[in-house]
Amino acid sequence: MSYIDGFVLAVPTANKQKFIDHANWGDSLFLELGATRILECWGDDVPDGTLTDFRGAVKATAEETVVFSWVEWPDKATRDAAMARMDGLMKTDDRFNPEKNPMPFDGKRMIFGGFAPVVKLEK
Repeated sequence: MSYIDGFVLAVPTANKQKFIDHANWGDSLFLELGATRILECWGDDVPDGTLTDFRGAVKATAEETVVFSWVEWPDKATRDAAMARMDGLMKTDDRFNPEKNPMPFDGKRMIFGGFAPVVKLEK
């Protein structure tokens, strides 16, 4: 069964196009490394919660939009191998130099994790 990496982050609303450009570049690398599907979703109905919510999870300000993303892999082994290759690229490939290709959001507030699907319904 597939394996999913999920991400939630706060992006300055003014940086929407910069985020899209950055995601297209970065996501193409995930596809090259074996990902089968990637969705980057710009929040347009993200309510404030009573106890917790997406905005609070990433400490989004009024000037930021919450982005919810996921990367689907054929299996965890493919994902783990891809992450190992990405770690190597981040140390050696100049495309990952933050001065030359800065992230259009605060990566320290991004939350992420890997998930094994337990229910899958499709039409």
